[in-house]
This record gives sequence, C-alpha cells and structure tokens, in this order.
Amino acid sequence: MSGVKSSLLVVMPYEDFYSMDLCGHCKRLEPEYEKAASILSKHDPPIVLAKVDANDEANKDIASAYEIGLFEEYAGEEFENYIIVAEKLRADYDFSHTSDSELLRRGDAGVKAPIVRLFKPFDELFVDFQDFDVDALKSFIETASIPVVTTFDKDPLNHPYLMKFFNNPNAKAMLFVNFSEVYFDSFKTTFYDVAKSYKGTKISFLLGDLDASKGAFSILALKKIKFPLSFFKTDGNLTPFKKVRANSEVNNEPVKVVVADSLHDVVFKSGKNVLLEFYAPWCGHCKELAPILDEVAVSLQADSDVIIAKMDATANDVPKNFDVAGYPTLYFVSATGKLVQYEGGRTAEDIINFIKENKDALAEPVKHDFVKDEL
Repeated sequence: MSGVKSSLLVVMPYEDFYSMDLCGHCKRLEPEYEKAASILSKHDPPIVLAKVDANDEANKDIASAYEIGLFEEYAGEEFENYIIVAEKLRADYDFSHTSDSELLRRGDAGVKAPIVRLFKPFDELFVDFQDFDVDALKSFIETASIPVVTTFDKDPLNHPYLMKFFNNPNAKAMLFVNFSEVYFDSFKTTFYDVAKSYKGTKISFLLGDLDASKGAFSILALKKIKFPLSFFKTDGNLTPFKKVRANSEVNNEPVKVVVADSLHDVVFKSGKNVLLEFYAPWCGHCKELAPILDEVAVSLQADSDVIIAKMDATANDVPKNFDVAGYPTLYFVSATGKLVQYEGGRTAEDIINFIKENKDALAEPVKHDFVKDEL
C-alpha cells in the first residue's frame, strides 16, 4: 500500500454476496473493525486496518479454495479422518473446523454435523460432503477444487488450476480454440453445458486459448493440427474427436450437402467434376454466396459430369487435402483427380466458366491419396 508508513498492516478479506453489501458475519464485524481502526490509527507508529473484497475479480488470487469441517465434537472417526486428510493436503489447501454451524459462510443454522464444506471462488462457490472415508474425502477435495471447466489462457489466476487438472487421474476432454474468434462464445457455452452434464463422473474438461496453450501441444505430441481442436486423454493416450454432422437422408437440392463421412465418396471416388464449398453457418460472405452456388448448380444440372457441393466446416473435420483458412473456401476436384483451390470471381458466370474450362470428361473413379486427420 503506497504512501502508508506503519509497523503493521492488517487486512480483513470480506465478501460481496449477491445483493448484500457484505456477508452477514462481515456486517457484524464491520462496526467493530471501524472502531479498532480508529483506535489503532493513533498508535505510534500507527497500525493500519484495511479490507479487501475477496469476491472482486481483481482479488480472486486471495480467495482460493478452502475447507471447513463441522463437527459436534472434536473426536471420533469422522473428525480423525478429517484431520488425516488435512495433514496430507495442507500444503495446497487451507483447513479449519468448528462446532458452530452459523460460522459456515453461505450456510444456515440447520446444517447438520458432521459435514465438510468446501468454498471456492468459481462455479457454485461452495459444496458439501459427508463421506469421511479418508480416500473419498481426499478425492472430493482434489476434484471439487477444480473448476467444471479449467481455463488455459494467459491469466495467472487460472494457472494453479492447470496443474491440478493435468495431475488428476481423471480422463480429460480438452477443447482448444481462438478466444478472439467470433465463434468462441458459442463454443464456450456448448462446452460448459457438456461439462456440467458430466459433472460427478471421472472426466475433467479444459478450454484452451490457442495463443496461450501452444506450448502444451509439443508436450502432448500434437503435430500439424487444425483448430478448433478437441480430443480426449485417457490412460496416457490421446484420442482425437472427429466432428461429423449427420447427413440428411434426402439430399435432392441443387447444391449437395457433404459431411466428413461422405466427402471421400462424393469428391474423390465419384469420378465426377466437383466444386466443393467449405462454409460456416454464421459467415456473411457464405450467406451471400449461397444463392449464387444454387444458380450455378441449377445451370449445370443437366451436366451429369458435374457436382456442386458444400460442407459445414464448423460441424465437420476438414481433411488435410484442403487448406481452409477462412470462409467460404472453394475447391475444384476434376474427374481425373486434379485438386485446385478456386480463387476466381464470385459471380455465377465466373464459376460456371471456370468449371467448363477445367472439367474433365466423365472418368472411372480414380484412386486418390485421401489424407485422414491424424494427431
């Protein structure tokens, strides 16, 4: 605290809880704290009393997870096991115990002992546990003190949770995305919903920002990866998650819908000339191109050598044969297997002329080196 000269600085952490200015215990303490501050300020040298809102985002680093055990008496198997776990985990967590249920913050006098309440500055803020088996209690504390979704970004306040995430024995579901992209909020909401639905299972979830977590990829032995990327880690092995949106049984529109599982057959094995669009549903340029591709497909409908197709690249994994850095991205695959990215004009006439100039005569399906996604 700059500008303050004293022999002692005492800080009172308090909590701004929902609509209350202070928690109940903080409210009761505040006037006495003010009196003490007035008296101690006259001390020579002065003793300064201060207070910190431990629920403020800027102060989250002082509001780490801690446990309070509630017991009717400080004896018996439950209490002894609680002390055993506290001794084992004291280096990483703060433990205390009481026989007065009113001292349990965010609680009520009706809470029955014995019980352990774990407080944390995220998710549901506190959680209770009543299994006093040593292994069960230890596992509960280590698991409950990790957020439902651990965030891997540049915020140093999230870093302690990363160590807990990677050190715990659970299976791990990890999603790496660019936090600055427009699709991030949608991905984050969906990922959190999935994580919440698996709460209580032995699966831990992590959401990583590409800019902050690239160093982890070498540790995880990931090479030539495309993002967004999600994968699962079980028993030390990484299993990539392949995005495949179910294809409609009816595919009779002029522009054919392709998914990850059907792309190889439609584009590389059909022996036809295929113009393929990789698009994103939220992309404005893709929406502008959609009626133009419809016009192209209708104009060439009588030509059995040609297929106009599209694939939602946000719902399906894109094979490495294609470099899709933005949307929309167009590729042309001739009947003889020549692959070229279309970078011409975006009018129906431009696209039709390109197809007519570059298409091959209908050929027997050719063997094409189809590159599957691998880590």
